[in-house]
Amino acid sequence: MNATASHPPAPRIVVVGTGPAGVRAAQALVEAGLRPIVVDEGRRDGGQIYRRQPEGFKRSYTKLYGTEADKAQALHRDFDALRPHIDYRGDTLAWNLSEGTLHLVHGGQAQTQPFDALLVCAGATDRLMPVDGWHRAGCYSLGASQIALKAQACAIGQRVVFMGSGPLLYLVASQYLQAGAQVAAVLDTAPAAKSWGAVTGLLARPRLALRGLGLIRGLRHAGVPVLQGVQPLLIEGDDRLGVQAVQVRDTQGRTQRFECDAVGLGWHLRAETQLADLARCEFVFEPVSRQWLPRIDADGRSSTPGVYLAGDGVRILGADGAEAAGRLAALAALRDLGHTPGRTLYEKESATLHRTLAQMDRFRLGLARAFPWPHKQAAAVSDETVVCRCEAVTAGELRRSVNELGSQEVNRAKAFSRVGMGRCQGRFCGHAAAEIVAHACAVPVEQVGRLRSQAPVKPLVMNTMEAGQ
Repeated sequence: MNATASHPPAPRIVVVGTGPAGVRAAQALVEAGLRPIVVDEGRRDGGQIYRRQPEGFKRSYTKLYGTEADKAQALHRDFDALRPHIDYRGDTLAWNLSEGTLHLVHGGQAQTQPFDALLVCAGATDRLMPVDGWHRAGCYSLGASQIALKAQACAIGQRVVFMGSGPLLYLVASQYLQAGAQVAAVLDTAPAAKSWGAVTGLLARPRLALRGLGLIRGLRHAGVPVLQGVQPLLIEGDDRLGVQAVQVRDTQGRTQRFECDAVGLGWHLRAETQLADLARCEFVFEPVSRQWLPRIDADGRSSTPGVYLAGDGVRILGADGAEAAGRLAALAALRDLGHTPGRTLYEKESATLHRTLAQMDRFRLGLARAFPWPHKQAAAVSDETVVCRCEAVTAGELRRSVNELGSQEVNRAKAFSRVGMGRCQGRFCGHAAAEIVAHACAVPVEQVGRLRSQAPVKPLVMNTMEAGQ
């Protein structure tokens, strides 16, 4: 028997993303004796939550990550130790996916990477709701506000209002406060009183829930107005000066106004599912969060053979949940490939990882109920409100696509109005657009479907394909 027959080649496994899920997936593969390919759009590891500051910046972990400093440092340290044992391709965009092949671009050069197993750990982005005036200069997502602070050591404005809902709202506001920025107000659309379902879910991780309450107390103690249960009305400003103030209606029906020169917006998170969509994974509607999410089994297997999904790109479980999901998906892939060391690790660890993820999922559902997506507000924005900032599509244009052109499905509305055809590919406007179309049709939002992903998932330079030939 020759050597090739007795020692089959190692499986080609590709990991996309170096956030908590991707790093732990790569770590599991290395422990099993493999050298995986690890692709990341960013220049440095950490993902969004543990985004590293640029080389040469000297801010401490405590300043950058607050209560998560130890976890961030541990993830960065472990990834640094992995670097000699992986094929790391930073600053590389995974822009398309065909059967058994991942399409990449780095420095304008197109590449193709065949795989036996693909682990997509794409993370999440801000979930945004249109507010009248949010298209003005000075309006950022919460994630962008955080990136400015971590990666560029600057604030988005001199006097900032944060508006939306979810844990990230209070975390970013607290980080700005700690960095010395002036926070004009924190405006939360979620009610202060939480449902019993929300409370029981949050009790799955009581220490983390208490930490969130601590952020709110800290903001109030610093004199920052924190309003809950508000209805966004208007972001004031003009085309020359940009944002100037925010108006909301409080729980007493009063209009309150907060002067500012920047606004950070975000309603919890939406999973980055574009690669899963291009892989033709099956999606299911998740009614609590009102999102379409890829279907996975308990180990992270998608409906497409060889494609595994982990982290916030499939379920918003937070950093701890992403770490567990990434490791489990990697071990499941090795087990499916018949890799003996990987199968041994799976049999040893899978039960514990399943229990951890079950706990994280209870907390996820608690968060979704505690900080609900304000779908009624999204559906009821004025006709003049811009919904798609890339293509300047208003809510009125979307409603006309339903009432005058017969659009009963969001992709048909896209064809008539161009909503979701811009740079963000519907990341910012897709969920709100679906709510507006569904409301105009008087049907449940799941009935109008979801915007279908198309390659490239993010813009490429015009000569990319030529450069790759």
